[in-house]
Amino acid sequence: MTLDPWVLAAIAAMAAATLVTRAGGYLLFRAFSPPPIVRAMLGYIPGTLFVSYVAPALAAGGLQQWVGALATIAVMLATRNLALAILGGTAAAGVVWAAG
Repeated sequence: MTLDPWVLAAIAAMAAATLVTRAGGYLLFRAFSPPPIVRAMLGYIPGTLFVSYVAPALAAGGLQQWVGALATIAVMLATRNLALAILGGTAAAGVVWAAG
């Protein structure tokens, strides 16, 4: 296995792009303060992004994905602990995968 310089360059470019976009947001909000309604709307972005990642996977997925998602929701509602919910959903999906 060799280390390809083009792969390293691509990784470095993606890291730089991520840094610029994140730093740009912080610098922008230091320059001006958005109105309260904008701040409230921005608070919902992480949840909507998560749904936009999960929904297509569930739509294209089968029993394993649905069991994992439902187990994650159930554990989260029962414990209010994100780490346990992720672990429970992954374990449930793994059981379905092993049984299939």
